[in-house]
Amino acid sequence: MNRFVLSAGAVITAALVTVLMSGLGRDPKHIDSPLVGKVAPQFALKTVGTGETVDVTTLRGKPVVLNFWATWCAPCWEEHPILTEVARTHPEVQFLGVVFQDEEAKIQSFLRQRGSAYPTVIDDRGKTAIAYGIGGVPETYFLDAKGTIVAKHDGPLSTEQLQTYLTEVSR
Repeated sequence: MNRFVLSAGAVITAALVTVLMSGLGRDPKHIDSPLVGKVAPQFALKTVGTGETVDVTTLRGKPVVLNFWATWCAPCWEEHPILTEVARTHPEVQFLGVVFQDEEAKIQSFLRQRGSAYPTVIDDRGKTAIAYGIGGVPETYFLDAKGTIVAKHDGPLSTEQLQTYLTEVSR
């Protein structure tokens, strides 16, 4: 009887340890996007400062880096210089910033202070963020030249991560 209990306990313990170990190293907040592999949701939003409309479908023909951010987001401040620098050195890729839950005056001030190398649009009603399933900022989508979402990244990007995604989206 004791051997049976000991054996059963060992099997249950091993199963629990296996389940717990399989989750190590994963971000518990990360949820894989169901949009990866599908055509990006369409939107047309006004550019900060000029009020010109940018329609995401007009960006086809080039890979697109679609970065959702806000001025009140500390990780966005950290990520912005990386996106700006990489955008300047990769003219073959279209970068587009999408700001939501923010005010245009604050966005303009941020861009004047921190610089910009690509258009920024404002999602004033949050419909685009909802269509893309944004759970927090920053979040970045990578679209191929046909407008298909190739990858999504949660959180601030490092230069190395951004370069890896650009390689993937440019295939």
